[in-house]
Amino acid sequence: MAFGGGLNDQEDVMSEINVTPLVDVMLVLLVIFILTVPVLTHSVKVDLPQTQKLNTAVDPKSISISVASDGSVYWNSKRIDNAQLETMLAEVAAQEQQTEIRLYGDRRVAYEEVVKIMAAAQRAGIEKLGFVTQPQP
Repeated sequence: MAFGGGLNDQEDVMSEINVTPLVDVMLVLLVIFILTVPVLTHSVKVDLPQTQKLNTAVDPKSISISVASDGSVYWNSKRIDNAQLETMLAEVAAQEQQTEIRLYGDRRVAYEEVVKIMAAAQRAGIEKLGFVTQPQP
């Protein structure tokens, strides 16, 4: 009578590790790393300003353009229309040393009104245009 204490050929075949699923998973991970590494290395590096060190001094030569909540435009506190705005912007752009323009927009004004002024400044060739906001308390 023989007891099954020895190994036969079928048990040898079953003891091998199937590496095909492991290779599949490794290839998927490799593809993921290949796709994500360029995104991480080519991202735009931006050095954001610190809010505690803001210089709030107003340049006396700067021009302020304000947009009221009703959409009316003011050039240094003087109300002007769109034709005057474009003429005045062209005069500033023609200067050798362009004066900085500060754009004040009421929080209730439609964004479209502010964009119109930005587009007019761009058409005139203005290079120094800044937005003025009120700091949060």
